[in-house]
Parts: sequence; C-alpha cells; structure tokens
Amino acid sequence: MTHLKNRPVTQDVFSKSSILVIGDVMLDRYQWGEVTRISPEAPVPVVKVMSKNEVPGGAGNVALNLAGLGCPVCLIGLCGNDAEGERLKEILNKKGINTALQVDEGRSTTTKTRVMANNQQLLRLDEEKTEQPAPGVLKCILDRFKEKLPSHRAVVMSDYGKGVLSSPETCEQIITMCKAADIPVIVDPKGRDWDRYRHATGVTPNTAELELVSGTETGGSQKALVSRARAIRETYDLELILVTRGPDGMCLIIDDEPEDIIPAESREVFDVSGAGDTVIATFAASLGAGLSVSDAARIANTAAGIVVAKIGTQPVTFFELDMALKKISGDGSGTNSPKLFDLDAALHQARAWRENGDKIVFTNGCFDLLHPGHIDLLNRARSFGRRLIVGLNTDSSVKRLKGAGRPILNENDRAAILSALESVNMVVMFDQDTPSELISALKPDVLVKGSDYKPEDVVGRDIVEAYGGEIRLVELLDGYSTTGIVDRIPGSANNIKKSSSQSSS
Repeated sequence: MTHLKNRPVTQDVFSKSSILVIGDVMLDRYQWGEVTRISPEAPVPVVKVMSKNEVPGGAGNVALNLAGLGCPVCLIGLCGNDAEGERLKEILNKKGINTALQVDEGRSTTTKTRVMANNQQLLRLDEEKTEQPAPGVLKCILDRFKEKLPSHRAVVMSDYGKGVLSSPETCEQIITMCKAADIPVIVDPKGRDWDRYRHATGVTPNTAELELVSGTETGGSQKALVSRARAIRETYDLELILVTRGPDGMCLIIDDEPEDIIPAESREVFDVSGAGDTVIATFAASLGAGLSVSDAARIANTAAGIVVAKIGTQPVTFFELDMALKKISGDGSGTNSPKLFDLDAALHQARAWRENGDKIVFTNGCFDLLHPGHIDLLNRARSFGRRLIVGLNTDSSVKRLKGAGRPILNENDRAAILSALESVNMVVMFDQDTPSELISALKPDVLVKGSDYKPEDVVGRDIVEAYGGEIRLVELLDGYSTTGIVDRIPGSANNIKKSSSQSSS
C-alpha cells in the first residue's frame, strides 16, 4: 500500500475503477532475433529469428495496461473479419478484457509487425486502412458505447488516426454522452485538428503533438510549452492538459492554477513504444478511482518510467507500479532496483511474459562480489530464452551457507548490481537454503547451473523436468570465485587464518 496526497493506492482502489476504452485497435507482432552477418543479396542485416509474439496495440494496449492495474475494462473499436482480428480478440479475452469490437467487412485488422534484433527495432511493416468507416459501422460503434457507458467511471478515447475517431460527429457524440453522465473523458490525440476533442475533460499529448496543434515549436522552453498548453486548453474548452515530455517528465495544466511540473523518473530508456498508452491508462484509472488530478498525473508519470525500461510494447502491472511508488514515498518497502520483485509480483510478471510467448530461464546463487565468471554465466543463461530470472539468496541464507563474514555485500547491494546487467530481467530473493520453493512457484522453462554441478545434483531438476522443462549446465570461466577473490584481499579473515596456520607450523 502506498500513500499519495489524498488516499492510499491499493489494488482494491483500481479494482473498483471500471474504464471504457474506445478507439483504434491493432495487433502488434514481434519477431525477435539476432544479427550476425550482412546479406549477400543486398546491404541489409540478416536476422535469425529466435522467437515471435503478438500483443494488442493502440487502444488495445491501453486496455491491456488497465487490466494490468487490475481495472475492469471494456474495449470498443474495429477489426476485420480475418485471422488477425480473431487473434486480437483471443488475446484480449485471455487478459479478462471485455471486448466489444465491431467487425468491418470492408477493412482488414490493423497489424504492425516489428523485427527486433540485439534489443533494437530494425524494421516495421504496417498493414492498415485509415479511411473513416462507413456511417453504418460508426453507428454500431456508438450504439455499443451508449450501452456500455453507464457502468464505467472514466472513458479513454485512444486516437491513432485509423478511422474510429476521425469523424468530428462521432467524437462530439462520445464527449456529449460522457458529459451528460458526469463521467470524465480523457483523449490521447492525433493530428493537428483538435476541434473534434472540444469539451473533453482532458487530453494527454506529447510535446511534438502539442507543437503540431499549436503551429509553433517550443524550442525546449518550459515557459513556451506552458503558454501553448494554456492557450490550447482555452481554445478547445478542456479542463486539463497533461503534456508528456520524455526525459523532462510531465506538465499538468488545470484551469487557471499554476502549472504542475512533474520530473521524470530516472530510469534507463530502452523503448518508448506504448508509453503514451500507459500514461493515459494509468491517469484515467486513477481519476476513475477518485484520486486527485495531481496524484493521477504523478502515478501516470511513475508508470511511464516503468514501461520505457522494457523492450517492445509491454503494459505496466500493479505490482510494478506499487513497488515504484513505495520507493518514491520512502516507506522502506520499496527498492532502488526496478528489476527486484517480491514473489507475488514475480509470479504476475512471469505469467505475463509466458502469455506473450516468452521463454523463461532461471538461475540462482549468492552472487557475492560479482565477478567475470558470474557475468559469463548470466549471459549464457540468458541465451537460452527471452527472460532471465535470478534467484538471489538473502543475507541470512548466505550466512547459513557460507558462514560468518559472509555475505560481503548486503542483499540490496547485490540485487542492485545484478539488476544493472542487461542480461538480467528479474531478481527475486529467497530466504531458504535452496531455491526449490521459488522454482516450484515460477515454473521456468529452463533451469541453468554451472558445469561444476552434475545434472542429478541440480536443486529443482526434478521439479522442472516434471512439467517438461529442461536443465542446462554451462561451462564456467576458469580462475574465478568469490572465495578466491576474498583470499587475495589483505587482512581478510581467510588470509589471517592462513597466516596463523603458517606461523604455528
């Protein structure tokens, strides 16, 4: 539980915040691989595809973020009468999202295929039709919206320029219905014509989108950005504008109140795909839960900091958000490591990875005084799948295993160092002498240990093989061990023991 200005943020708060999302839904396909050579046919990289996965994009990703927070969510949009549309509905339904997608026989489901290699996007292939749907199709969408609206606490209009929200009349009717029901409606805008968003509760543009509609660049000036945002808010009779500014955080403009500048969370940015979806989803969920606009913006800012540290379109989860908020609030239950998960959060995240088709690898150890041997082991372990989870012995566990004087680094320091490694996706501490319970709970696809173990001696082997997983033993780098490093440190306990033994002899 984390406290902000007005009330505690718990999963129960979000579970009562039912959100209705309407907009452009798409299917995001990812092909993950590695590049080791250039094609002899043309000067282009050859990608060896290692895995594939599919996730909802656009308004679908907004709904996915809301579901990840624990919000009841209904999604209204368009899809084609095709395999991609069926696949999209299948994924959304598995996530517990109430789908009310209108099938348009005259168009295909919007699909984006991204080719990813070495943690970078090399190519994107778009299959789409952006023309405005036929009047009959739009009427069906509005009828569904009118039917669903009364049972929700907030509405998100997710405009990706694919046709659902291109009609000013459609947007006007949506906003009018929301106003009549006293339900906040937040818009993720597209293009330079915002007249169709007039009278909405608020919009969440990024800096470029704000500059586009204002017709002038801000040149990085905060004063200019605030001035443009205020003018736009008045022009379109909006209650608020929440501008996302990338590494500069956010700027919240409400009526005539002083601007609220929210600094960005300090995290390494891997991929900004879907960050705007996370912002509007978390912001709307917080407003629907009755939180203040200021608190909602800060929560959304924290959520954005989480997702940009991920690769590919991935939603935020409540567990990730809760941990990050605890860190900010300084209540002592958070962590400086964004990759350190408690068991509940780890189970939730592992389940999401598995549903996305990610192969999960697990290894464990004390990792006290991380050395090249450890790093090589972790890199090799990661090569067996897409996600690497490291089980880390707590301080008390290390002490029982290694004796007095160990660990040299405390558990938080060891977790922070492991989290800094690109090969590691998650760190989970365990207090037992073995990781058996952790392995049973997480059910990794691959269990990795060093070649100094015999297969029959690997803890958890029976558990993993029982459900069809595999065991991998990797060669260790010669000459590296924590004990060996400690022995070489002048004045260490081991050296003192050796000196005493030599003197007595």
